Amino acid sequence: MLVHLSVHNYAIVEHLDLELDRGMSVITGETGAGKSIMLDALGLTLGDRADSGVVRPGAEKADILATFDLQDIPEARAWLAARDLEAEGPCILRRVITAEGRSRGYINGTPCPQGDLKALGELLIDIHSQHEHQSLLKPDTHRRLLDEYAGATDLARQVHLAAQRWRQTRQELEHLSNSGDEQRARHQLLSYQLEELETLSLGENELEELEQEHKNLTNAETLLTICRQVVEQCSENDSGNVLNALTVSLNRLSSINNNSGSLSEATDLLASAQIQVEEAVGELNRFLDHFDADPGRLQYLEERLDTIYTLARKHRVQPNDVAALQQRLLEEIETLNANDESIERLNNELTAYTRHYQECARELSGLRAHAATQLSSAVEEEIQRLGMPGGRFVIELRPQNSTDPMPHGLEQVELLVSANPGQPLKALAKVASGGELSRISLAIQVITAQTSRVPTLVFDEVDVGIGGPTAEIVGQLLRRLGERGQVLTVTHLPQVAAQCHQHLFVHKVRESETTRTAVSKLSQKERVEEVARMLGGIDLTKESLAHAKKMVVTAKNLAA
Repeated sequence: MLVHLSVHNYAIVEHLDLELDRGMSVITGETGAGKSIMLDALGLTLGDRADSGVVRPGAEKADILATFDLQDIPEARAWLAARDLEAEGPCILRRVITAEGRSRGYINGTPCPQGDLKALGELLIDIHSQHEHQSLLKPDTHRRLLDEYAGATDLARQVHLAAQRWRQTRQELEHLSNSGDEQRARHQLLSYQLEELETLSLGENELEELEQEHKNLTNAETLLTICRQVVEQCSENDSGNVLNALTVSLNRLSSINNNSGSLSEATDLLASAQIQVEEAVGELNRFLDHFDADPGRLQYLEERLDTIYTLARKHRVQPNDVAALQQRLLEEIETLNANDESIERLNNELTAYTRHYQECARELSGLRAHAATQLSSAVEEEIQRLGMPGGRFVIELRPQNSTDPMPHGLEQVELLVSANPGQPLKALAKVASGGELSRISLAIQVITAQTSRVPTLVFDEVDVGIGGPTAEIVGQLLRRLGERGQVLTVTHLPQVAAQCHQHLFVHKVRESETTRTAVSKLSQKERVEEVARMLGGIDLTKESLAHAKKMVVTAKNLAA
């Protein structure tokens, strides 16, 4: 329950401290005095959006603080405890908006995001606005009202989510399935190409080795001739060869008895050269002994290289990249195989989502059908009391045309009304006048508020378009709601104001250069005067005061 509201430098409110009690509290005052400003300020502590325009001119910031008694709201206490925000005593929500437009929120002194204020506020206060009857013309409102009355809001959210998942999965499945023929053709081509490459079975570094061997065999005759000539010049030529020359040179140097260091170094170099030439001749002889110039081997090499080069040209790659091409084709085939697996997985998911949707949607339909009967009957009874005798009200549940899971369930929800006896039921938007729409909206709000677990209900001029005896009935309805909790009502109707437990009067205080809004809690005598003013205007007469007093006393006696 809201027990205290403090507003500083908000709009035309300089400073306001308001103590609130259980029961029905009405807020009255002249048009433009700032009645709705109080509720707007309260809305900021409950997470509504704000901008710098709400700050009172000349002030640095607007500061609004709302205090709640949570003794009878276990859901709110649990919400705070889950976030380590609980505190001893009442719960305090605070909102600060600076002149620069910055906004800060607090719960029990702890900074918090705007979303937390909104989530907690939904557990504390339910606000019904003066424009809510216009939303009755929208089908979405019909469905929301019924689901809220049925206590099926969470289930409706699950149905919406299940339908959304089903739709996303089907789109993904269709995308993969539509490309199936193209993918199958691609898979067939890749399989053929990969089979060619696997048949080739090109080994690591094989191409380089084949090319080198082919080069050697192609130049075999020239290579053999050159190698034999070198061997002959180094060791076999009788008329003179390198080894003989080195041997003769070493013998001559060795015959000289000279201890010169330079000659010793020259001798060593010649000896080393002799050894290296002998080793080179040995290597050349071994190469000549083992060299195979088999024409069959050359033909094999040419055929093998031709196969490799042909495949490389076919796939438009360099011969050295054939092995990498094989790996790429293999990876692409694996991706296509994975797509087939994805299609199977998505089909299974689609079946599971369909089953889950049907389970939730059928449960939701059952709750809606039961609640539609109850709510229709209750609203019909109330609209007849609110000046529509013989009026009929039905909530129609019409099956969806589509067999696909729909985000709002298996049926469409529409409000049908007959304003006068003998007239057929028609869609609300087609038959209801402005006044009738206001009555129907008020009846729905009163009925749904009776099932609300939120202890504080706010009605901001919901009685617009209503007057006469009907206004008195509206006041009685709101008082009845107040007796089970707390009701705050902004009204211009004296019949409604007369029913309250507590009367708050909003007025403007004009000073030399500024104007500010003030709120007064009226005494019994002041209440009668305010009701009289609402009845007859600025000048109070004995007749209007007597009438007002009678209305106040009668309301109190009827409640007793």
